[in-house]
Amino acid sequence: MNNFSFPEYLYFSRNLLRVLVILLLAWLLMWLSRRLIRIFRDYTRKPATSAEDKRRIETLARMFHYISTVAISLVAGMLALSELGISIAPILGAAGVVGLAVGFGAQSLIKDFFNGFFMLLENQIRQGDVVEVCGKTGVVEDVNLRYVRLRDFEGSVHYVPNGLITTVTNKSRGYAYALIDVSIAYRESIEEVCEVMREVAGKLRAEENFADKILEDLDIAGVQEWGDSAVVLRCRFKTVALEQWGVRREYLRRLKDAFDARGIEIPYPHLTLYAGKNKDGSAPAFRVADNDDGA
Repeated sequence: MNNFSFPEYLYFSRNLLRVLVILLLAWLLMWLSRRLIRIFRDYTRKPATSAEDKRRIETLARMFHYISTVAISLVAGMLALSELGISIAPILGAAGVVGLAVGFGAQSLIKDFFNGFFMLLENQIRQGDVVEVCGKTGVVEDVNLRYVRLRDFEGSVHYVPNGLITTVTNKSRGYAYALIDVSIAYRESIEEVCEVMREVAGKLRAEENFADKILEDLDIAGVQEWGDSAVVLRCRFKTVALEQWGVRREYLRRLKDAFDARGIEIPYPHLTLYAGKNKDGSAPAFRVADNDDGA
């Protein structure tokens, strides 16, 4: 038997229509927010000249989209429940109590959101950057209020919660240095080696493929240390960010060929064998195997 009268049907239908209107308006607001964020992104990208600024704008646009979607969904949901006759005041009160209780157990989650917000606000990390966080290094594929997603050189993906990040090492800002240690034998002339290093560096920078990647001439710091079997010279290139590794590899490859052509020795560890001495100072003969008789 039908328990609803016509006025009740009319009241229910009117409320249902209002809910549909609220949902429709929410959908329109989401579409409008996406549209405005897209316009803002395109407008701010036009004067941006560097890849860093473009990545920052892209990251901020994604954050604004996420925040607007969550805010519109929450407001629309509460209004829809109110139109269906469900009082949201007890829900808000219960949510406050539950939120207080959950807050003690979800402190790490809250910390993730706060850290993520300030990292994005302070422009510490952007999508496409190469960073080192929590001992993990890789390209930033995604950064939001919850975590940073990195992909390392091997292709492994790391999800790092923002709350665990205390130090961010960003390798993608402005410029970088390709730091190179060159080992030579003790008998080699340091002046001659430095001349060869500058010659190879000049040819490398003059090439079309590397002219835009290397910002300054080779900077030779000098003798870094006296190793066990080598003298170590330290030098560096100032390069465009993220190009330091490619420049370093190519320079070392060409420097190896140049050292071979000039007869400059690239040393390897040497081992001196000590047979020992008797207390009177005499030493036993050191026996060497004879290759002819196999001894």
